[in-house]
Amino acid sequence: MAEGTTDTYELDAIDRRIIKELVADSRISMRALAEKAHISRAHAYVRIERLQEAGIIEGFTTRISHSKAGLGSSAFIALSIRQDSWRGISTQLRALPFVEHFSLLGGDFDVLVLVRAPDNSALRHVVLERLQSLEGVQATKTWLIFEEASGPGPEWVR
Repeated sequence: MAEGTTDTYELDAIDRRIIKELVADSRISMRALAEKAHISRAHAYVRIERLQEAGIIEGFTTRISHSKAGLGSSAFIALSIRQDSWRGISTQLRALPFVEHFSLLGGDFDVLVLVRAPDNSALRHVVLERLQSLEGVQATKTWLIFEEASGPGPEWVR
């Protein structure tokens, strides 16, 4: 499924069980996944492939402790941008070191960027030297992250 399309894929109970188990442990063996989803291993392979082809499963990730991995300073940075500059800014953000995630928003700010850096000096450099100098950025606002936690996610994944 192409980015930006509105096509949806109807998830059934088996798909939701598979996704729930993969979200909990993306390294789960196919045998264990099939057992937990109450399907055969061959069926589990087919289901996962179908979910990947539909664009629902985009990849498999590992959660890390950012501070233990040497990224002790994190912040959300909101950008106000020129109306015609999103595509160029998006391309530049994809290549900018320490940028973990960014989103185009509707509201008081146009873009929200999550930056994870080794220390406050590196974070300051990213914000003041790199983000603020991007063509089309008009203003920034920074919120330092002191502590993080994850919520439960969609109800059907629990």
